[in-house]
Amino acid sequence: MMNSQIEQLAILNPEIVTEFEVLKYGVREAVRAVVVDEDNRVALLYVAEEKYYKLPGGGVEPQEDLRSALNRECLEEIGGEVEIIKEIGTITEYRKFCKLKQVSLCYFARLKGEKGIPHYTQAELAQDFHLLWLPYDEAILKLSENQATSIEGREYIIPRDRLFLLAAGEFFYQ
Repeated sequence: MMNSQIEQLAILNPEIVTEFEVLKYGVREAVRAVVVDEDNRVALLYVAEEKYYKLPGGGVEPQEDLRSALNRECLEEIGGEVEIIKEIGTITEYRKFCKLKQVSLCYFARLKGEKGIPHYTQAELAQDFHLLWLPYDEAILKLSENQATSIEGREYIIPRDRLFLLAAGEFFYQ
């Protein structure tokens, strides 16, 4: 369960879901991370099939704690374990197109050890995921150049991850 003390950065509701509608939606907890390597480059995933960039992360499995979920997702998507430095905040999404309320918690984290090889799921392979390590400013630029072909990428994933990356800016400009 997510801690209610964590700062809520935004609520994304571009499809204008009502309070009544959301009561019927499934709820998904997710974790994300702004992960940096030894050169302070940010891990971004390019989803070639749908033409957008995203931060590593995904859903929390039943009986899994948030930190374990983040490490599992990072092992799968960027090929390495991470050291969590700080919580960045949460973003709640009300997705009418799939009747889902998603709450994502984002962390700032460092890659531990060497860069490994991602182990994408079948769904990620089908969407043609590619891992990139980019300087912070370039990562912001990639997320700002929204070319997503799906409503999920265009209205939810890109705005969410861009907000998380902007909120992490304090770690890059200290």
